[in-house]
Amino acid sequence: MLKNLFKNISESLFPENFTCDLCGSETFGTNLCPDCKNSVIKNDGNTCPVCGRQTVANEICIECKHSLPLYDKAVSPLVYENGTIKLIQKFKNGNAYLKNYFALLIAEKLKNFPDFDLIVYVPSAAKSLRRRGYNQSFLLAQSVSQKTGKPLLKNAVIKTKETLHQKELNGSERAENLKNSFKVAKRSEIKNMRVLVIDDVLTTGATANEISRILIAAGANKVYIAAAASVRYKMFND
Repeated sequence: MLKNLFKNISESLFPENFTCDLCGSETFGTNLCPDCKNSVIKNDGNTCPVCGRQTVANEICIECKHSLPLYDKAVSPLVYENGTIKLIQKFKNGNAYLKNYFALLIAEKLKNFPDFDLIVYVPSAAKSLRRRGYNQSFLLAQSVSQKTGKPLLKNAVIKTKETLHQKELNGSERAENLKNSFKVAKRSEIKNMRVLVIDDVLTTGATANEISRILIAAGANKVYIAAAASVRYKMFND
């Protein structure tokens, strides 16, 4: 009761969309001020129909042609640059309320996406979970589930070993680093299902690929990926 009371007091004194989530200036009714909104790039226009990253043409990117991902299709509403990077970092480090902002954008994208049966999420490493106090992918998946009406299967995928930080590795090293680091804990509930995997960012796709591999091995009929943001296809600016 006390927890709910403090929560209600906090929300009345400091409601969402009262200040900009990036710079802290007053906004009144929107989560980003005009300047910061311009720094958050929407992943609209040309995208790869497989990995969902922003591309120069509305066709399969060369990376997907060279090595087709194990998942069937991915989608992300934002490009991982500028203000988006700052928002993701805030979300991962203490500002859990941003789950609703990202989930709303993902849910909007999913309206024109293949249908799916249930939602799972990328598990956190034990060290990250202790440091942050929460798994941002779980919170995001929880909010997406609420907004789409699709069931969330908790702890369907678990992490079985500690790995190196992915940001310190290149593409092939990331794939090797993640090899056999995840396990499907609820195989019977995954079998023959069309599964949507939720993560915060899609970069090289190594995490998405490894989780897709074990879900397919567990009998998933289809595997889709939805992330809050993705990096642009690397030839976008060439």
